[in-house]
Amino acid sequence: MPNTKTMAIIGLGRMGEAIATGLSKGNDRVLLFDRTYSKAEKLANKLKSAKQDYDIEAIDCEIDACWEADIIIPAVPYSAQAEVAKMIKQKVNQKIVLAMANPFNKEFNGLATKTSAGEELQELLPNSKVVKAFNTIFSKLIYDPVINDEPLDCYLAGNDPAAVETVAELVKTIGFNPVAVGDISMSRTLELMCVLLIKMNGKYKFPKAAWKILHD
Repeated sequence: MPNTKTMAIIGLGRMGEAIATGLSKGNDRVLLFDRTYSKAEKLANKLKSAKQDYDIEAIDCEIDACWEADIIIPAVPYSAQAEVAKMIKQKVNQKIVLAMANPFNKEFNGLATKTSAGEELQELLPNSKVVKAFNTIFSKLIYDPVINDEPLDCYLAGNDPAAVETVAELVKTIGFNPVAVGDISMSRTLELMCVLLIKMNGKYKFPKAAWKILHD
């Protein structure tokens, strides 16, 4: 199919599993890597059973997955971001890498960095096109990205406009409304937005909660 891309999801926690499920709505090829290979294999089989033509498979080496992929999605916590970047660095030159992690401090009221996780990942992968995405979204909403009949916003930040546009198409596939907010330095704002959302959700116990720009 024209414009079909290969995505590699590195890490299959709640976010990785949710994104793998969301991408089944499209036609792209998806590779799944987790340190527990059986976990990746089980999820691939489950999603393949739900959609027979979903081009998805488990792979037992993150380096091989990144070598084959056009877009790399490290679905790992901030504490693992630098380690993963070091492992994949030589295989992601000129490729799009999503920055999803939030560097929360111990009190969950700010960031544990003077810049942002997005900017740090771009520094760790200087020859890659890093795009901040999905960090303001709770994993359960990726399965059904709609509240009150409104598609949820997915905010994107990156230095390469073409890469941001490519990721915008990816998030549309899952069902989100993509909103480009600027270069990678805007990750600082997006990561603080997640801090506030978690605080508000903890206080008010919303059944569903997400940021949405309303306009006429």
